[in-house]
Amino acid sequence: MPLPPLPDEAVVLGASASSWREALRLAGGALVTSGAATPPYTDAMIDLVDEHGPYIVISPGLAFAHARPGPAVLRDGLAVVTLGEPVVFGHAHNDPVSVVLGLAVAEVGAHLESIGEIANTFNDDTVTGRLTAATSADEVRAIMGVTA
Repeated sequence: MPLPPLPDEAVVLGASASSWREALRLAGGALVTSGAATPPYTDAMIDLVDEHGPYIVISPGLAFAHARPGPAVLRDGLAVVTLGEPVVFGHAHNDPVSVVLGLAVAEVGAHLESIGEIANTFNDDTVTGRLTAATSADEVRAIMGVTA
């Protein structure tokens, strides 16, 4: 299963967030703006971190926000947010976070495949730093290996 497309509206570069919640709101907002999800999806992403802790911080500097498929997901979508100043999520080893990915998947079961695909992208430990330094949506798409 290929990764969802990454339209310009879903890429936010050099954003400012004062907390992890605000960082997730930026990623969720990008999913909403791009037409992949509705605002309750953002709340669901935040609720999962409140409930389970900062498990979404999957590698140094990288948070991978997602929630379960449901009515708040309109279609599969991906968002990439880079932060001008990293924020702390409370992860013992991978804080602070400078890149937040948001994933919305419409179909139950398909979301695990998408998560695996994205995780594979980050097996290259230079990817987070390259995303942090990216200056355009086209550059982000090239690094992620996705289309618009």
